[in-house]
Amino acid sequence: MAEQDEHIVIIETFIDHYDSPWKEAVEHYFPEFIAFYFPEAYAQIDWSKEHVFLDQELRAVVQDAELGKRFVDKLVRVSQLNGDEKWIYIHIEVQGTRQAEFAKRMFVYNYRIYDRYDKPVASFAVLADDQVNWRPDNFSYSVLGSETSIHFPIAKLTDYYDMVNELLTMDNSFAVVTATHIMTQQTRKNAVARYKAKQLLVRLLYQRQWDKQRIIDLFSVIDWMMRLPEELDQQLWQEIEIFEENEKMQYVTSIERIGIAKGLQEGRQEGRQEGRQEGLLEGEAEMLGLMLKHRFGELSDTVVNKLRHAKEDQLKHWLISAISAPNLDTVFNDDTSH
Repeated sequence: MAEQDEHIVIIETFIDHYDSPWKEAVEHYFPEFIAFYFPEAYAQIDWSKEHVFLDQELRAVVQDAELGKRFVDKLVRVSQLNGDEKWIYIHIEVQGTRQAEFAKRMFVYNYRIYDRYDKPVASFAVLADDQVNWRPDNFSYSVLGSETSIHFPIAKLTDYYDMVNELLTMDNSFAVVTATHIMTQQTRKNAVARYKAKQLLVRLLYQRQWDKQRIIDLFSVIDWMMRLPEELDQQLWQEIEIFEENEKMQYVTSIERIGIAKGLQEGRQEGRQEGRQEGLLEGEAEMLGLMLKHRFGELSDTVVNKLRHAKEDQLKHWLISAISAPNLDTVFNDDTSH
């Protein structure tokens, strides 16, 4: 078989109402995502070259595919090891429930992208629903002796249910994400059990010898997925502060700056030196600016000035919006500060 010049890979990630933290984790730690779920594919990618997210290009291909609820969020271009001009385009769709049309949609996206680029398309799926036996990995039909089919590799998160302790020792961000997802599912109806699980995850995360930003990013995934009642949430935050003080770590403030935490609470401000609030606002504005620049490119002077003069409630609103906003305008679309 002749070697092809270019390949396109589709990955569909299915989750249970956890799309935002998964999307953020995939974007921040994409190589680890591939290495954890699809190691054979990982070995064929040239990770020394830049990978680029190309979401709008994918939307142009599948925007009129009416095949059930879908979230077309990420398209990533990477290089292959066996050629300078060999690309892989990775499509990530987020959904957490069993769907009868899933395999058909994988097929449709596959041939639509093939039709667009005239290149072979490889499709992968991560299935994060909790139905153990639902494992769609192919679609086919035949008529009058003509047969058409697709078979695609899948990663099923229920396969990791008995490996949670092992996951928490692995040096891969998506081992933590997978463990968090599973523990969130397992504690769905038990707030106290979820509190204990979240407490364990945070402590283990802080004990890892990872850089500060990686810990902050993964903390955001844990905090977003494992929602707690307000009373337990406040109790956990108090414990985190005590733990950080004892261990001489300072991550909470940084986490708040990227919009994952709940903002400074009055109880945590009590007794702190005068002027701290002003400094935190400046830090939050700076961190939000860095986050927006990372996601959407260079910021205009207008945006920089808007951040610099924003009030605390405005910054919190924009921080939350910035986590999943598709573009810069969306971050500020509810702004009432004009």
